[in-house]
Amino acid sequence: MSLDLNCGSGSSVTLRAHHQWRPWTGLTTATSERATLMNTASERTDAQPAVTVIGLGEMGFALADAFLDGGHPTTVWNRTPEKADTLVARGAERAATVRDAVAASPLVVVSVKGNATARDVLESSGDTLSGRAVLNLTDGTSTEARAMAEWVNNQGAQYLHGQIMTIAPGIGGADTVIFYGGSDAVYGGYRPTLQLIGGRGSLISADAGVPALYGMAVHGTMWGTLNGFLHAAALLSSEGIEVKRFLDDAGPSVAALLTSLPMIADEVDRSEYATQYGALQHHRPSVEDLVRESTARNIDAEFPGYTLGLVNKAVEGGHANDSYSRLIEHFRKY
Repeated sequence: MSLDLNCGSGSSVTLRAHHQWRPWTGLTTATSERATLMNTASERTDAQPAVTVIGLGEMGFALADAFLDGGHPTTVWNRTPEKADTLVARGAERAATVRDAVAASPLVVVSVKGNATARDVLESSGDTLSGRAVLNLTDGTSTEARAMAEWVNNQGAQYLHGQIMTIAPGIGGADTVIFYGGSDAVYGGYRPTLQLIGGRGSLISADAGVPALYGMAVHGTMWGTLNGFLHAAALLSSEGIEVKRFLDDAGPSVAALLTSLPMIADEVDRSEYATQYGALQHHRPSVEDLVRESTARNIDAEFPGYTLGLVNKAVEGGHANDSYSRLIEHFRKY
């Protein structure tokens, strides 16, 4: 998702949810579970624990490839078996069924399209899921992740959810961020294995739903920033100004925006928005200018117009002397 948005292999947007933390299960229990997991992992090999990867789309293929590179005995399964051909040629085992795939390894990694599909696939493994560690790297909502965690736990397995903050070519990168939530025992017991797919992975919560919220928060920040920049680029281009030249000249001003994020975060966390400088009433004239300039140049003014609407609503609601972070109240509906 540090304020680095690692969005692809070798590419990042420098920038970085309301969540509810759950208490840890306890050090003694977690340590015991971790020891059990590691003992099971060593049944297949004394060197590296065996791993099963279910789903060989672009991301799943990259995950299996990384585990093979790391020396792990790797079993793969995909609805279309031939997608595994390249991996099998490199030494992976192709499982004929999901049941066979799950039975092959103590760590089962799932990367498919949607959590409904993930559950359907795992259900077909029957009772072989019991005693395994499941790492679900499937995208979805926080509610879906929590439901998956509950279901997997009810099958006698342990659950870890991961939110990958890169595209497939970035898997295995030292700076690749993966947010994990769920079982401390799974994360701790398989941490060296997890490092193979993302060097900057971290367990952020015992709640399996939090990684999804982190991922969405990163992406929301990214898209908002990119949309703002592309609108600015259109404005500059209309005058014949090279966008790269703008960045060279205005780089310090753009970079300074990043330093405001911790301050905004603190104001939001405390719900305290009053400020002596940079209040909303002082933002409004500049936003109005941007809307008028955009309209005059036949640049789509919807994006800055939306911002102007937010500012006007807050100012007219009696918050003229509050900081920009006051606008959080517009987005909150709870």
